[in-house]
Amino acid sequence: MLAGFGYQALISIISHLIFMTITWWALQGIRYEKLIKPNHVIQARVLLIFITIAIGTTVSNFFLDYLLWSQQLPSLF
Repeated sequence: MLAGFGYQALISIISHLIFMTITWWALQGIRYEKLIKPNHVIQARVLLIFITIAIGTTVSNFFLDYLLWSQQLPSLF
């Protein structure tokens, strides 16, 4: 039983990191330089990191929930 939690935790960590990496890559395509004030590059980077974490975690949670629900479907029948 505890080994299952270990695998689930490992899959969750890997999923979150993969989707945060994909989100970071996707956000690099946006020219946000025009939206920030001059000389506020550090604040823009921190905001970009927070947006990456928020979007990546949300998408990862969606896929992890979908995976869990699809594994629970056989118990319905």
